[in-house]
Amino acid sequence: MSNQEKYQFRVPLCTPNLQGNEEKYVVDCIRSNWITSVGSYIERFENSVRDFTGSKYAVSVANGTAALHLALQIVGVQVGDYVFVPNITFVASCNAVTYLGAEPILVDICPQTWQINEKIIINFLEKSCTLKNKVCIHNQTGRRVSAIMPVHTLGNMCQMDSIMAISKKYNLMVVEDAAEALGARQKNMENTHHAGTIGHIGVLSFNGNKMITTGGGGMLLTNNEVFAQKARHLSRQAKTGIFEYSHNEIGYNYPLLNILAAVGLAQMEQLGNFLKRKKEIDTFYREEFKNNKNIDFQVVRQNTTANNWLFTATFNNKEEIIKILAEKQIQVRPFWQPMNKQVMFKNNIYLKTIDSQGIPKDFSNEIYQKTLSLPCGTQITQENLQEIVDLINKI
Repeated sequence: MSNQEKYQFRVPLCTPNLQGNEEKYVVDCIRSNWITSVGSYIERFENSVRDFTGSKYAVSVANGTAALHLALQIVGVQVGDYVFVPNITFVASCNAVTYLGAEPILVDICPQTWQINEKIIINFLEKSCTLKNKVCIHNQTGRRVSAIMPVHTLGNMCQMDSIMAISKKYNLMVVEDAAEALGARQKNMENTHHAGTIGHIGVLSFNGNKMITTGGGGMLLTNNEVFAQKARHLSRQAKTGIFEYSHNEIGYNYPLLNILAAVGLAQMEQLGNFLKRKKEIDTFYREEFKNNKNIDFQVVRQNTTANNWLFTATFNNKEEIIKILAEKQIQVRPFWQPMNKQVMFKNNIYLKTIDSQGIPKDFSNEIYQKTLSLPCGTQITQENLQEIVDLINKI
């Protein structure tokens, strides 16, 4: 089977929807000759995301991983530090921590919401760490614990009020990995906040299967002007002169290209419709599977409006479903393998859930073993959706 044939599905998992002004804006870029890291579409795209999310500042970069790298550096993560990261996440979350010579402390997930379990973090900090001169120190190793990276998995959201309370008490910086969560919001106290705007810095991704896409791209969100200026400076090679090639620190080649920002702007114009369609798909699946005792859903808390990015559920007969749907050329995908199962992170500290009887539980692995994502692109037909649920319910 050729590489091309391997990625051809009659019903794909989640493909980009490029039916707006994408072609018009890209052609405009080409005709104007502004296709690289300078051009009007960059600022227009950033302003569009800024206004939609309610963030004071939005800085575009080459991809979500680059955004995470910059965000961690800007909030002060240093060599030897510990950073809390959920054990279930895309590997980029942990990779970005290691780019700075820091180390992820892996945290088990809540079995209902599949988000990082902040109660485990509190227990670890209370029993294993000490706050010395406003610096959180891990007692056993003497290393600094500097940050928390909550990951808003699948466009659901972590309990950010609890995480921000931990941040304040232990002087930890919060970098929200909101790569999948464009359009997700959470009510904290009397106010509703967009994912990525509650912590010190938030990160979005515009990869091909995200809520909107630029093909590749990312964005840093922050209400801190200094952080925003630092992000823009570092992502453009830390260049200080307009004419002279003068640089005042180690920078990175991380800018988003104008031609990709043009695609992003056209996508933002359609985001409202994308969110509406994603909600319809999620509601359909949940309704059709509600009486199937072999299927369980991710829980969305009452204070959270998820963006329903990727419909994912647990199935007791996961392997059989994969086989049957593959025969019908219907693409499904398993959940991310837990980070403590990856060779790079297998020796990292992993904080499991401790039940009421004091017994360790590994919900990350339990969820992973049963979880599948089903086709849910905004262009999927109702006929395809019905076919999928009928096949699974028969199995």
